[in-house]
Amino acid sequence: MPVQKFKTFEEAEKALWKVHPDEAYYDRVAELWDFANKLNPISYPKGIFKFRTIEEANKHREELELAHIKKRESEKKQL
Repeated sequence: MPVQKFKTFEEAEKALWKVHPDEAYYDRVAELWDFANKLNPISYPKGIFKFRTIEEANKHREELELAHIKKRESEKKQL
């Protein structure tokens, strides 16, 4: 990867964005998510859930993830 110089922070930030990503980019993103899942795996309940709105579905997911975070924090405190 070549070294790049930037005059402003905004220029450097823009360089991070891929306007037309290639297949390797998507492979790296998938690897990143796999790695994150290995560091902090979360299991969701099995089954099909019906929601009236996307907001209701998002709230349900957020509640599951919040419960997971609280469980992990309590496990860390016990160590």
